[in-house]
Amino acid sequence: MPTQLETLRTFTTVVADTGDFDVMRKHQPTDATTNPSLILKAVHDKSNKYLLDRIINDYRNAPLSETASQLLVAFGHEILQIIPGRVSTEVDARLSFDTQASIERARQIIAMYEKVGIERERVLIKLASTWEGIQAAKVLQAEGIRCNMTLMFSLAQAVASAQAKAQLISPFVGRIYDWYKKDAGDAWNEQERSGANDPGVQSVVSIFNYYKAYDIDTEIMGASFRNIGQIRALAGCDLLTISPDLLDELAASDQPLTRQLDAAHAKENAPAWIAANEVVFRTELNQDAMATEKLAEGIRKFAADAVALDEIITKTRAQ
Repeated sequence: MPTQLETLRTFTTVVADTGDFDVMRKHQPTDATTNPSLILKAVHDKSNKYLLDRIINDYRNAPLSETASQLLVAFGHEILQIIPGRVSTEVDARLSFDTQASIERARQIIAMYEKVGIERERVLIKLASTWEGIQAAKVLQAEGIRCNMTLMFSLAQAVASAQAKAQLISPFVGRIYDWYKKDAGDAWNEQERSGANDPGVQSVVSIFNYYKAYDIDTEIMGASFRNIGQIRALAGCDLLTISPDLLDELAASDQPLTRQLDAAHAKENAPAWIAANEVVFRTELNQDAMATEKLAEGIRKFAADAVALDEIITKTRAQ
């Protein structure tokens, strides 16, 4: 009997949501995605100290932002020696509301990858799904720099990203689930809000159905999972980025797994077309308390992790 992980690969591209090289070697994902939190965790791993030391030695006198980007690229380069597909590397979350600065940082990261022999087609630049981040993606995509829109919590963000022709979006299943569970408090019923009734799952399904109904090329990658049930409920999504513990759980189970999302079904039940412009985007996002709060929270957390990474670089330089 095939494992659930093996079955999932037949209709969904499996992506490793980690900076752990050993996990990638073990599970052999097609792609890998990182974020500031994962890179910060990886830097603290003693087995990766050689990367930090090498970058500090080579770029001791470079601006701090450049050295941090070089460290991200160093991890991405190592990952791409293991996986056959693409790696996602994130633009500093502190630039989430600055379109031009995000564009310039993305160009810098791509240039760094190309300098070490990595084609830009193997890199996805992660940008926060703010209006400014999405406009940065529009410019970058036109230049052949592929973008992954992260911190996505709403259909409004997904529609605007599609209009910008972003390569890929990463709707955050688990963080949506977290918000609704916290908001419900004692009234939350885990059994009733699991599987297809999970609010995070429902958000991705709505985006999937919209994209497929209108033949939108932007790829959908479900992210930020809290349990294996969320993954099972999204089997058939273009891609799913999965943490090491959940990859292990999928690999250990041989229970049947069936496709849940289907493009043909989406076309037969096409949702209403949605306008995509700045006024609609900001209005719809403002009306969605969950999306507004989780987007802001996510940017704050990733920005704090970027600060922590800067502090590690500064401390190591001083040694």
